[in-house]
Amino acid sequence: MDIFDAFHLARLQFAFTVSFHIVFPAISIGMASFLAVLEWRLLLTGDAAYKDMYRFWSKIFAVGFGMGVVSGVVMAYEFGTNWSGFSTIAGNITGPLLTYEVLTAFFLEAGFLGVMLFGWSRVSPKAHFFATLMVAVGTLISTFWILSSNSFMQTPQGYAIQNGRIVPVDWLKVIFNPSFPFRLAHMTIAAFIVAAFIVAACGAWHLLHGRRDVPVKRSFSMALWILLFLAPIQILVGDAHGLNTREYQPAKIAAIEGLWETEHGGTALNLIGFPDMNAEVTRYAIKVPHLGSLILTHSWNGEIRGLKEFPPEDRPFSPIVFWTFRIMAGLGMLMLLTAVVGLLLRRGGRLYEARWFQWFVFCMGPSGILALLAGWITTEVGRQPWTVYGVVRTVDSVSPIGAQQVGVSLLIFVVVYFLVFGTGVYYMLKMMRKGPATGIESVESLKYPGLHNRALDAVVGD
Repeated sequence: MDIFDAFHLARLQFAFTVSFHIVFPAISIGMASFLAVLEWRLLLTGDAAYKDMYRFWSKIFAVGFGMGVVSGVVMAYEFGTNWSGFSTIAGNITGPLLTYEVLTAFFLEAGFLGVMLFGWSRVSPKAHFFATLMVAVGTLISTFWILSSNSFMQTPQGYAIQNGRIVPVDWLKVIFNPSFPFRLAHMTIAAFIVAAFIVAACGAWHLLHGRRDVPVKRSFSMALWILLFLAPIQILVGDAHGLNTREYQPAKIAAIEGLWETEHGGTALNLIGFPDMNAEVTRYAIKVPHLGSLILTHSWNGEIRGLKEFPPEDRPFSPIVFWTFRIMAGLGMLMLLTAVVGLLLRRGGRLYEARWFQWFVFCMGPSGILALLAGWITTEVGRQPWTVYGVVRTVDSVSPIGAQQVGVSLLIFVVVYFLVFGTGVYYMLKMMRKGPATGIESVESLKYPGLHNRALDAVVGD
């Protein structure tokens, strides 16, 4: 196998660009809803600390939103340059779905984004809150359409093959395909968790450096409440997603579990191991009897098909998905632990004083992003060797181009991405290091009847 041919280089390029891209929309989705909650609390309580927090996190949101738009446009071009075969065969489905995303979500976000970022002194408080709410809703609508398109590629239905092309016969079935509800919920919650850990880590950093003002403490506290609520829900959604995947993509489940033989009378779970695609065995596996059946079938003796039941050319590459899934699941358990420990410290009145926990939360800051990337790799590599599962093979989706063309563009992409997006990430980290300012000018406070600067009062009081 030549890993430097046009096919493999095109796959590497798309994997590189989508890995950069997915991080920024996740930040935008989670942060937009967080901003909506902050402004809702501001209108409800009149507490100026919420405005301090809003103005600070809206800057982080704006950078993430911009980076997401730019990287998303690049991916759209790649469908034509590197994956014209896929666009030709499946474009009648994916084209309209992505168009709906632009028409319903992107236009909504773009239309209200300017008001949200620059309209504090130009519109009424309620009008500004409406703009924030519309941007948040727009990010969720965007998630809906993107996940619908991707889910169709995973579990296609509502289509027919005509003249070698996929054509829709039932749009409701196309959109609401079998895996779509689970993927939509899983991805949306993941985006909220990404944003929550960024907010929590930023709060932990400033607590470690001696800040005890209201915006810092409240950001830290709110993020931990969000995690306490979402982490267990995400585990339940992930479990339901796994059951759905076992039904519609059994080869993916077998690859994730490093399972080669169908074990009758109960399937063991490989906690760790090293799948060997050539030898068709998972080496040095540490097994727990029946645990695989309990997790994946919710029964003691449930049966899971092994990889040997599928033709070699139809098997996903187990060594990758085996470990990316375990990275995602392991980080998920640490996230739940973080939230639970935070609750215990809160009940003991030591949430803002336990430095060891603040260091732990700070180190967990990137965990949401890492789990997101690991999950996405599991999903996409686990779908291989198909672009549309069971319908269109990846090798038939690539454009008729040479390896040199793809290699040169890949090299350019690597350099430009690290320069442009590295600068964006650096700017976001620099802003987070500075932290939210405290205190709002009294002339601005007059725009919110009854608003007084409790955050500044708290600092002065200390």
